[in-house]
Amino acid sequence: MKLGVEAAVVDGQLVPGDVEVVGGRVAGLGLSSPHGRGIAVPGFVDLQVNGFAGVDFLTADADGYRFAADAILETGVTAFLPTFITSPEEQLLAALREVPAESDGARVLGAHLEGPFLSALRLGIHPAAARRNPDLELLERLLDAGPVRLVTLAPELPGAGAVIERLLRREVAVSAGHSDASAEQTNHAFDLGVRSVTHLFNAMRPFHHRDPGIVGAALARPDVVIQVILDWVHIAPVTAAMVWQAAPARMALVTDAVAGAGVADGDYRLGDLDVEIRDGVARGADGALAGSTLTMIEAVRNLHALGVPLEDAVGAATEVPARVLRLPSAGRIGIGLPADVVVLNDELEVERVLVEGRARVVG
Repeated sequence: MKLGVEAAVVDGQLVPGDVEVVGGRVAGLGLSSPHGRGIAVPGFVDLQVNGFAGVDFLTADADGYRFAADAILETGVTAFLPTFITSPEEQLLAALREVPAESDGARVLGAHLEGPFLSALRLGIHPAAARRNPDLELLERLLDAGPVRLVTLAPELPGAGAVIERLLRREVAVSAGHSDASAEQTNHAFDLGVRSVTHLFNAMRPFHHRDPGIVGAALARPDVVIQVILDWVHIAPVTAAMVWQAAPARMALVTDAVAGAGVADGDYRLGDLDVEIRDGVARGADGALAGSTLTMIEAVRNLHALGVPLEDAVGAATEVPARVLRLPSAGRIGIGLPADVVVLNDELEVERVLVEGRARVVG
């Protein structure tokens, strides 16, 4: 089956011609396409999704996952990490047990634990009562409960080094975030194997020219992926442009979407927290930002609007986040790889989404 496109984004390059899919995998690239329309790009990979389409993943059951995984496909996301904010242990254990091993919609790659090992000074919306200092016994209980794939923690906390080492031995990726770490403390975590930072600038020690902190350490470190929420609420366009100039191949777009994403303004839940969405902005009862209503295709368009070439903007939503999880075949179009493909029109709108070659969304 040929997709009928005029070009495809392949390993960061725009390759003219059609794409052929056979047996759920990419079988041909750059094929003759005299009447091709649209551009084929890899399916988007989102590392931080608290909820979508009215579903909050911290309290979701199997039906909720099915519904949300189907809905998120329409935004071009073919693989994602349901994300659980800082919560009481029993609630996290219950949530991890509900993470599905398989999904008929967007692929669930495992869970992202955003906490509970966070800085008390940089909690943001996370509830202080459930925050914990790093604890190996608690960590093991969480890892045994379900498929944890990524953990965000504050690397300056006592015992963080041991937790980082344990996570890496268990092949769980680690991201630094919700942190008051100095540059020295952050670089120590990077030396241990932490390879990303969670939503740069948000809920972390501010950058200062004599105290660069976690922001400065991440921007200066060439082996670290920088996650950003590009909704023009969490960071300004000029800030995003600065990050891109400093780390052009290391930016990973994330949505940090909450249950109201893909629905409408209104009142929702983020775990046990009340969240109000007004004019597309999600806030908790105290006015703190509480995730976003951003979709990944909107994030790609926002990055491209800054002057970033389309193939690079696509990479920030595909190959770069997949790199955090050490998934070399995800977020890519290539011969022999699974055909998780999104077809975009000239306005960069999602027209079709294929999962392993099966058309799941047709515009």
